[in-house]
Amino acid sequence: MASDRTSDDYTGPLKRLLLAVLVIVLLAIFLVWRIDSPRVERFRAQVIDRVVPNMDWAMAPVSGTVKLVRDFQSYQRLGEQNDELRRELRQMTAWKEAALQLEQENARLRDLNNVRLDPRLTYITAVVLADSGSPFRQSVLINVGSRDGIVDGWATMDGIGVVGRVSGVGRNTSRVILLTDATSRIPAEIQPSGQRALIVGDNTAAPPIDFLENPDLVRPGDRIVTSGDGEVFPPGLLIGQVAEDPGGRLRVRLSADYERLEFLRVLRDHGARRVSNPSGLILPEDLPDSDPDAGSAPLPEDTPSDG
Repeated sequence: MASDRTSDDYTGPLKRLLLAVLVIVLLAIFLVWRIDSPRVERFRAQVIDRVVPNMDWAMAPVSGTVKLVRDFQSYQRLGEQNDELRRELRQMTAWKEAALQLEQENARLRDLNNVRLDPRLTYITAVVLADSGSPFRQSVLINVGSRDGIVDGWATMDGIGVVGRVSGVGRNTSRVILLTDATSRIPAEIQPSGQRALIVGDNTAAPPIDFLENPDLVRPGDRIVTSGDGEVFPPGLLIGQVAEDPGGRLRVRLSADYERLEFLRVLRDHGARRVSNPSGLILPEDLPDSDPDAGSAPLPEDTPSDG
């Protein structure tokens, strides 16, 4: 008990003494640092030169913490910039797709404007609204109809070749049966031989050539155009080129791009004539006037045969 009481007697005064010394030292440092004197300034410089380099180890945790905070802020800014770049990349991708579509449409319209047709033919350009292609029917829907003067049977082309014919006209839309449809039959002429044939749709991308006059005069690569026979299509419209399948059958490599039917040119042609009077298929509508001087002979009357 006596030893514990003795230690307490020495510990209290020692603490107070150390505290007083620390206060005096701090006041001295404060006074030294506040005195404006050349000698004191040199003394402060010497103290800093001696103490600060030796205190790098004490500043290392603080410097590391500051650097870590700055790195974290830098990473945060990089993340924000990365997100912004991703957004801009998505926008650029959308703009690129739109630019490609506009370029394709522009090229298609230029093709439509550069195709040379019979000057007697006029046309109207239509936009393809829908493609109802199926294994049993090949047709597309366009955005022109009876209000635009569209008539059943008119030919349609893309920028290069024949696509099909109008079959079904509404007020605002029309249906176009493609050359590849199984119901399509197009009279054609093969150049340069001049052979006449029939392009028969079979729901494939390369319709066969049937009813060819002389197949020996036809070679793969020959040009195929509409013949105008039967007033189905105007003559001279490009259909495609002759090709031969592995089985040796002649087919048509179509010039029209059926994979990208965006615009169609509907030719204002009345080749597919309308028959309003059935007798007009046999007799002409206007009979020539008879010569008044020659007189007219009466038609023979049927006489009953003697039984």
